[in-house]
Amino acid sequence: MKILSEILFVISNGLMIPVLGLLLYLSARAVSLLFAFYKEYSRKKRIAGMFRHLIQNYSPDGLAMLQTETGEFGDSSVIDCLRNIMAHKTDKIYCEHALSEFHIDVQKQLSRHKALIKFGPMLGLMGTLIPMGPALVGLASGDIVSMAYNMQVAFSTTVVGMAVAAIGAVTLQGNKRYYARSLNDLDFVFQKLNEK
Repeated sequence: MKILSEILFVISNGLMIPVLGLLLYLSARAVSLLFAFYKEYSRKKRIAGMFRHLIQNYSPDGLAMLQTETGEFGDSSVIDCLRNIMAHKTDKIYCEHALSEFHIDVQKQLSRHKALIKFGPMLGLMGTLIPMGPALVGLASGDIVSMAYNMQVAFSTTVVGMAVAAIGAVTLQGNKRYYARSLNDLDFVFQKLNEK
């Protein structure tokens, strides 16, 4: 039994470096997503406002003007889908496929945020539990310095893991609302183009 527990102890201690590396990677990714979210926020707000104005005052000319005005926004999955629908407005099957592709693209984009929410706390918890073993050994042997260092690592990994998850949750909620509204707006445009 002692041999098995020592093998598990060695394995868990060996996981500490990969856990810390992955946690640092997720931290950098979370900060990157947060800055991208902040940078894109005003652009997404303007696109949503243009769609809202079109829906409140729908006309074919307004739709053409929306397509022209959104040209300044460059690459955006919402704008790309609108362009595809407008370019193939007579082909109902193609437009439905474009809407489905937009939905798949949105799920792909949101999965980055979901990964932070799932893996941040998981790695944080692993980073908490792994150094607890050496900390307890240090406490038992009277090595307070070693115990304090391991406890510091344990608590810092927990905080970083939870911060990563919090950033993922905030950016996920903001993007989910935007893309849900965009899908609804694009579906409205599609329905208006295909009404008899």
